[in-house]
Amino acid sequence: MAKKQFKAESKKLMELMIHSIYTNKDIFLRELISNASDAIDKLHYESLTNDSLKLKKKDFEIFILRDVEKRTLTIKDNGIGMTKEELETNLGTIAKSGSLLFKTEKEPKKDIDIIGQFGVGFYSAFMVADKIEVNSKAYGNENAYTWVSEGVDGYTIEETKKEHFGTDIILYLKEDTDDIKYSDYLEEYKLRELVKKYSDYITHPIKMEVTHTTLKEGSETEYDKTTEIEIINDMVPLWKRNKSKIKEEEYNTFYSDKFFDYEQPLKTIHTSAEGLVSFNSLLFIPSHAPYDFYTKEYEKGLQLYSNGVLIMEKCKELVPDYFSFIKGVVDSPDLSLNISREILQQDKNLKVIAKNIESKINKELNTLKQENREDYEKFWSSFGTQIKYGIYNQYGMNKEKLQDLLLFATSKEKKLKTLEEYLEGMKENQEAIYYACGESLDKIDLLPQVELVKEKGFEILYCTEYIDEFALSVLQNYKEKKFVNVSKEELNLDTEEEKENLKKENEENKNMFLCMKESLTDIESIKFTNRLKNHPVCLSSTGALSIEMEKVMNAMPNDQKVNAKKVLEINANHKIASKLKELYKNDKEELKIYAKILYAEARLIEGLSIENPTEIVSLICDKLS
Repeated sequence: MAKKQFKAESKKLMELMIHSIYTNKDIFLRELISNASDAIDKLHYESLTNDSLKLKKKDFEIFILRDVEKRTLTIKDNGIGMTKEELETNLGTIAKSGSLLFKTEKEPKKDIDIIGQFGVGFYSAFMVADKIEVNSKAYGNENAYTWVSEGVDGYTIEETKKEHFGTDIILYLKEDTDDIKYSDYLEEYKLRELVKKYSDYITHPIKMEVTHTTLKEGSETEYDKTTEIEIINDMVPLWKRNKSKIKEEEYNTFYSDKFFDYEQPLKTIHTSAEGLVSFNSLLFIPSHAPYDFYTKEYEKGLQLYSNGVLIMEKCKELVPDYFSFIKGVVDSPDLSLNISREILQQDKNLKVIAKNIESKINKELNTLKQENREDYEKFWSSFGTQIKYGIYNQYGMNKEKLQDLLLFATSKEKKLKTLEEYLEGMKENQEAIYYACGESLDKIDLLPQVELVKEKGFEILYCTEYIDEFALSVLQNYKEKKFVNVSKEELNLDTEEEKENLKKENEENKNMFLCMKESLTDIESIKFTNRLKNHPVCLSSTGALSIEMEKVMNAMPNDQKVNAKKVLEINANHKIASKLKELYKNDKEELKIYAKILYAEARLIEGLSIENPTEIVSLICDKLS
């Protein structure tokens, strides 16, 4: 029989698909099984609309047959089959989709899901086969036909005999190479693995002959082998089952098996949405962070399915970065797929699903915080940093969504509190939300700037992570209460009388401060303060960059160094103030030495290094001797 030729553009498309688009050869089986499922769904649809067809869903099935000697792999279905014209149309013209036409010509039924586009995914089989044979008999027809092709050179169609309706696709596998062992696709374990990964939730049974090996009775070395036909797919995914009938153990087992986590999830979120975009999702909040979570190697994303067929292992577009810890699956029939089914088109449906999922996660986290505080604090210890990043990133675009999820230890009992809980405990005359930054709760507690704020009865948020102050600086305020760093110069807790007296004191001693500043090259100013109780000195900063921010940014692996505008504040009520005034009158050089020592002390309190420690030690020893 004369060989028919593909059109020139079809040849180019086939070559492109085989060598470029389908980089993962394993997906050929997913494509062929999906096509078989579509063929069954079409016939099932006809049975629903044609009373003369006595077919039930339980009658349909997909078979995988393998012949190791002949190196053939067959995918067989008892679906609607194809006529000679349909073989010509669907397979003779690449990218001609019988499934697509079916979806547009027929009024869709709620229980009919057509997955793919036959003329597209079918050709992925040429990645593993150098010859493909399609035997098909359309339901209700007497004649059957065989389509055969060895690739871009063309194809033949001829009449054949076939007892039952449906389609058999026979792949003649390529010979093994040094790089690729095509014969693996004839191994039972490999076929099971691919079905489990990509097609486990096809709604029709996928059957295969499997071999069982058992030890012969009375023998320790000899085995019996038996073969039988088994269903190798689950068919109904957990996320499509009725939530009220699913036990917690089933959710936990699914999570453990799917995401290889040895601990149970902290919370399970099972949702179903219908409307302009329909989807099912099964999401999990892990109870701990994976070892690589805060590294560049970590990949976020949810498993994406279309009608039970795995499309993408990790679809990162479905979750924002600040919820990147979420594990789970999303299944929707309403997503547009590209030619290979491996890369999802960025269409509006995907964005609708992502927005819905984001909102649901946020709501569930807030519910967990209110109803199970112990579990929420466990979540926070693992993933709180990521929430803070979410507030800081994108110039605070998402801060209002995330601010109520924040937890901070505070100066009162050092227990974790939300911002709302902080506001509830505020003093009646309190005008701001106060916070302090440091390496640990204990070190913050010892800061001189913290002492007086606590004495006045104001609660302080303790920020121990470097991202904390950046997040609060982006937030700026919470429910009209401004965030104020107790180490910033603008902190002002004095009465009007105290302010006036301090202003006068600083004005009277401005020349003394200028004299002291001559020995300190990296300081913005020096002044007396009322913010200290027992400590003689402290450092504060003025401007947007705080001292804690300076430490964080200078610890980063780059050559750019920043400096906060530092202010040396001296306790106006400490005896050191009188000593400095006396030195200014009698010994200005000695005053400069005291200035160096006091500044070094203030830097040490803040956790900053001293540029000239040897000099400072010598000066202190000189004063002690």
